[in-house]
Amino acid sequence: MIFSGLSVGAVYALIALGLNLTFWTTRVLNFGQGSVLMIAAMLTAVMIGSGLNMLLAILISLAVAGAVLIISEIVAIRPLLKVSGSMGWVVSTLGLGIFLQGVASLAFGTQAVAFPDVLFSSSASVQLFGAWVSMQYIAVFMISVLIVGLMELFLRYSTWGYGVRAVAHDPDLASLMGIPVRKVVLYSFMFSGLLAGVAGILVSQISGTVDPGFGLHLLILAFIAAVVGGMGSATGALIAGLALGVLEKLIAGYYSPAAAHMVAFVLLVAVLAIRPQGLLGKKEMVKV
Repeated sequence: MIFSGLSVGAVYALIALGLNLTFWTTRVLNFGQGSVLMIAAMLTAVMIGSGLNMLLAILISLAVAGAVLIISEIVAIRPLLKVSGSMGWVVSTLGLGIFLQGVASLAFGTQAVAFPDVLFSSSASVQLFGAWVSMQYIAVFMISVLIVGLMELFLRYSTWGYGVRAVAHDPDLASLMGIPVRKVVLYSFMFSGLLAGVAGILVSQISGTVDPGFGLHLLILAFIAAVVGGMGSATGALIAGLALGVLEKLIAGYYSPAAAHMVAFVLLVAVLAIRPQGLLGKKEMVKV
């Protein structure tokens, strides 16, 4: 149960990192992210099922996920950010997610689609500490943690990472300093889409199926992981995602699967009551 929770929690952290990327550059949370990862997973399953090469199917799905996020920024977010004080992006991103669900239902049907074995077969396992652990859990955990770690290094030490942090601090000042703010924002959404696509493929590998509605639950849990870890902290999102995944699996296994759905919200309320900025988040001074 612990290894299962770690693998699922790492996927939560991966989605949370994508939410963080768009939040840093636009102060917007994309609530359509769950549908984007669903689209990537369903496209991968359908294309591989139709005989397309596995690697090519994954690359096409990730490219579609990145393109969808760029289009969503242009269509559903940027126009509403021009209206001072508007929170219309909440409705527009939710609407985008519902629209993508409808498109997926129309194109692929409403029934769950079997997801192929991309990493390991479902029967492949290894014995750790006296328990047989699925190789899929181990692979998903390692890939997710590796991606989160590389993104953290990329954001800290690359030129693009400096640009993201500058835009997050003050986009007007960043523009005056010669930083291409629009490019930074669009690249942030593209990378967010790629992370969502990878997360969708990885979690579908664990579940074995994918359907048009499965992304919303993952989005909610990833959002909680991002808030609990601290918005703007990739390390915090990773710690919170892993803790959330393990707690869910342990409570579901030892007590009740229904109670497992409550643990995320209990954890969210507890952390916000004690430390509103999240575990590794920083307080911000805002002039009003």
